[in-house]
Amino acid sequence: MAGEVQEILDEDHERLVERVCAVDVAKASGMVCTRVPRPSGGRSSRVWQVSATSRAVSDLAAQLVDAGVEKVTVESTSDYWRIWFYLLEAAGLDVQLVNARDVKNVPGRPKTDKLDAVWLAKLTERGMLRPSFVPPPQIRRLRDYTRLRVDLTRERTRHYQRLEKLLEDALIKVSSIASRMDLASVRDMVEALIGGERDPRRLAGLARGRLKSRHSELVEALSGRFDDHHGELARMLLDAIDALNGQIDTLTTRIDELLATLPDDRPDGPVDGPGPAGPGGPGVGMSVVERLDEIPGIDVRGAQIILAEIGTDMTRFPTAGHLASWAKLTPRTVQSGATLRGGKTGKGNPYLKGVLGEAATAAAKTQTFLGERYRRIVKRRGKLKAMVAVARSILVIIWHLLADPGARFHDLGVDYHATRTDTDRKIRNHLRQLQALGYTVTLNPIPAA
Repeated sequence: MAGEVQEILDEDHERLVERVCAVDVAKASGMVCTRVPRPSGGRSSRVWQVSATSRAVSDLAAQLVDAGVEKVTVESTSDYWRIWFYLLEAAGLDVQLVNARDVKNVPGRPKTDKLDAVWLAKLTERGMLRPSFVPPPQIRRLRDYTRLRVDLTRERTRHYQRLEKLLEDALIKVSSIASRMDLASVRDMVEALIGGERDPRRLAGLARGRLKSRHSELVEALSGRFDDHHGELARMLLDAIDALNGQIDTLTTRIDELLATLPDDRPDGPVDGPGPAGPGGPGVGMSVVERLDEIPGIDVRGAQIILAEIGTDMTRFPTAGHLASWAKLTPRTVQSGATLRGGKTGKGNPYLKGVLGEAATAAAKTQTFLGERYRRIVKRRGKLKAMVAVARSILVIIWHLLADPGARFHDLGVDYHATRTDTDRKIRNHLRQLQALGYTVTLNPIPAA
């Protein structure tokens, strides 16, 4: 049986290129291959090794510019690709980074750096490689700061966990009373313990805020065996936490400064939409971080991380679906013959997926469209898939906000699906189910009050 003929258009990177170069990257060097037309017809390949130093790569960039190379492909090997990509890009060359998984050589052939470079060049000239997303230099700098802040924040959390274990070893159960270890009350108590105070009543008297109402419980929790060696270790942990706090604050200040230097996409006039000025009120002078902060589940820090990971230029992702697919929030379709199933989403960017997962978790608890979307999906697909679905919805919203600088977030409301239910169809479905159970039903509408 003949099926419908479909036309599939080539993407921008799928075109034949006359003069290409490919670099098979290693730690200390790279195998370079250029493929150019021969005067007598056909094509020729030149392969040579180049040291992975700034001077050698800059000299290579000058040679490629003089040779009229139109596209350069660099294989993404660990972080060793950066010197090649950055310097070749700075020389004005069209450089693309490709995943090593997509450029594997044909099985059964010898595996050498030279043959890998030639194979990579052949794939490049035929437009058969899908380039990876590499943000512009300004976004890359912002990404370095936000990623280090995330890493240091996690390290600070590990120090608090070590401090809690140390107090447990000293039979101090303050973490059972206080909600967090970073509370000012807990800090005062630990400082007093380090200073030699052992009276649990005096230690409990250092409580602030709502902890004051649990004085008797604190007295019991602070009756332990805290000795000098515990104090010395606790002092080291607190000093490390203070140092991390200072570094995190420095990174936050630098991130704010870098975001202020991004191209200004604020609309000149008022923008309709809900926000700080109220539904339908004017939204003049809102930054991109402020607009993303209006999405349920996303705070200022989350918006900063998202911008550092995907940038502000959404022309790199033609549609919201492309962005969701790149972030590995869209299940892979696996179809063979009459069999159609969904594959795994994949790993994706850990920093982006991490912040979107946190945003989805927070949004799921709200009385908003996103919260209701989570509650509808979790009934039939489970918590994990519902969380991924909400994270994808948040990313789609972000794409639309970044693609249109004048747009603002508008919540569809918790009753969005309920108000769009086809009542007649729902009645027919219920009647059909009752008839299948052997009942005859007569419907009488409730009279209006």
